[in-house]
Amino acid sequence: MVGNTFQVAIVGLGGMGNWHRELIADVENMEICGSFDIKEERQQFAREHGITPYNSFEEVLQDEKVDIVLCATPNDAHKDIVIRALKAGKHAICEKPATMYSKDFEEMMAVAKECGKLLVVHQNRRWDEDFRTAKKIYDENMLGSMFRIESRVHGSRGIPGDWRQEPEHGGGMLLDWGVHILDQALQMIPHKVSKVYSSFTHVTNELVDDGFTCELTFDNGLIYMLEVGTSNFINLPRWYLLGQNGTAVIEDWDLSGKITRITDWSKNDAVPIRTAAGLTKTMAPRTEETIHTDPLPIVRADVHDYYRNVMDAISGKAEIIVKNDEVLRVLRLMEAIKKSAEDHIVVDFEA
Repeated sequence: MVGNTFQVAIVGLGGMGNWHRELIADVENMEICGSFDIKEERQQFAREHGITPYNSFEEVLQDEKVDIVLCATPNDAHKDIVIRALKAGKHAICEKPATMYSKDFEEMMAVAKECGKLLVVHQNRRWDEDFRTAKKIYDENMLGSMFRIESRVHGSRGIPGDWRQEPEHGGGMLLDWGVHILDQALQMIPHKVSKVYSSFTHVTNELVDDGFTCELTFDNGLIYMLEVGTSNFINLPRWYLLGQNGTAVIEDWDLSGKITRITDWSKNDAVPIRTAAGLTKTMAPRTEETIHTDPLPIVRADVHDYYRNVMDAISGKAEIIVKNDEVLRVLRLMEAIKKSAEDHIVVDFEA
C-alpha cells in the first residue's frame, strides 16, 4: 500500500478493464497504479488517461507496490493470470465468469487459500437496482407465496464482434450474461435447485450460443425462468414475478413497472370479454374494486461498495460479499445448463 491506499494493477484494459478504471477513480483509498494489455493500442489508451502501462505481466508481478491484480482479460486467460498473481503475493479481483470450467476455479480457490490471499470475482450485478428491487419483493413476501419468477435480458445486436464469438476464449451468452442472472437467481432464492432444463439459440452464430432459455426448479416448488436473447427487436419485461396474491413487473433497467395485488377474494364475478370466436370469463380482467396497484418498492444501490468491501475484507474489517463457494455453485450450474441444452434433457442438479 502507498500510505493507506490500496494499489491496483489492471491486466486487460479493454471494455471492462476501463470500466473498473472509471469506477475506482471514485473510490477512496484505492487507486490504479498501472495496467498491462497485450494490445499496443490499449497501452497507448492507458498513457492517454494518465496510467503508466507495464511492459509485461511479469513486470506487474515484480512491482512490490501492487496490492491487487485486477484481471479483466478474455475468459480463457483468467486462471493463469490469477494463479500467478496469487503466487506472487498479490490479492486478485477476477472478472466473471471466473473460469470456463468449475474444476479450474476450484484450483484457483486452493491456490488463494495456500497463499493466504484474497481471490474475489466481480459479480457486480448483485448491485443492480432492478435485481435488488425484485429481491425485496421476494424477501418481504409482497405477492404472497411465489410460484414463478421470470428474468430476461434482451437485445437485438447479436454477440459483440470480438472474442465473445469464439468458443476457445469462453464466448457465448451463457458465460457472458448468464453468469450474471444465474448469480442473481441463486442469491434471491434460499433453496436448492433440483432440476435444470435449457435450450440454446444460434440465430447469428453457430460456434457459440447467442442466447439461451433456462428453467430452474427449486426444491420448494418455485419455477425460475431465465432468458438471454440477442435477436429480440421487441424486449419482454426484465422481471415478471408471480405470487398467489399478486403480480409484479419490472419493465427495464429504468425501473419502470408496478405491483398489482388482490384486495378482495370474495368478489369473483367477472364481466365476460368478447373474442373473435366467443366469450370468456376465465380470462376477463378483475374488477377495480378487487385489486390495488402500487409503484415498485425501489431499492437503491452503489456499485462502488463492491470495491469498498474488497478493501475491508483484505483489512479484516468485513466478510467478503461475493463468496467463492457461491461463484463455484454458479459455474457448476452453468455446466448443468450446457449439458441440458446439448443433450436435450432435464438435469438433476442439487436434488
